[in-house]
Amino acid sequence: MAETKTTVTAAAAKSTASSHQPKKSSNLFAALAVPICLAIAILFYIFVLGNPANFQGGHTGHGAHPVEEGIGKWFGTVYMGGPVVPVLISVLLICLTFVIERFLYLSKAKGKFSGSELVRKVQYHLANKNVDAALAECDKQKGSVGNVLKAGLKKYKEMITNTELDTDQKILSIKNEIEETTALELPMMEKNLVFLSTIASIATLIGLFGTVLGMIRAFSAMATGGAPDSAQLAGGISEALINTALGIGTSAIAIIMYNYFTTNIDSITYAIDESGFTLTQSFAANHK
Repeated sequence: MAETKTTVTAAAAKSTASSHQPKKSSNLFAALAVPICLAIAILFYIFVLGNPANFQGGHTGHGAHPVEEGIGKWFGTVYMGGPVVPVLISVLLICLTFVIERFLYLSKAKGKFSGSELVRKVQYHLANKNVDAALAECDKQKGSVGNVLKAGLKKYKEMITNTELDTDQKILSIKNEIEETTALELPMMEKNLVFLSTIASIATLIGLFGTVLGMIRAFSAMATGGAPDSAQLAGGISEALINTALGIGTSAIAIIMYNYFTTNIDSITYAIDESGFTLTQSFAANHK
């Protein structure tokens, strides 16, 4: 029994390769977002949290006390967290910036309606051998699943009229087209998630570093040999707890949002896989 050839001809391979040029991914957004967030955090720490109006008598130096009530009390208390506070604020701003950026991008990647619904509509049109209607559904969806399906359907339509390849080679060509389009879509969906995963790890560590500095200050107040300086002791403990709270809070936001985004990406990826299986099975059934 002769072995079935499943390789695509050189002409078809050349055509496929030329239709998928890798996108040049420039992360200019990330390069600008990080220093801008750091600058905003420093300015916020100095001019908003450190505003003399937030402290009794307008004194912000050693032994300062926040005002007793109002928003100034909270601003003054956070300011007393020390020099690690602006770093933690910048990390929080970076986290929120990339949360918003990924949310907007993935909302667009999901499309106008779900990928599963698109696959069902495409299945219906392919069963009726109406490829153009299936392509129109992809244009309506305007998401990552629609982009992959559209590329696969164009190759599907091309293979219907192709007389050079056998059925197995045509199916393989469609499958390769889907895989290459998917390889371009997935990195864009996962882009910048590394910032959230990194922040989830380091925010707590930065907060812990600020906590240690605060505790050092607190114990220094007790090592005077006489009666401990209660104001310095309280200030050191306050500094430690403020940094701990900021670090843990930022890390919690990063972890929750990272898991939310990866879950959304997994659902889109599943719909893409389902779409590829649909096209190859439809072609095998309708165009033997």
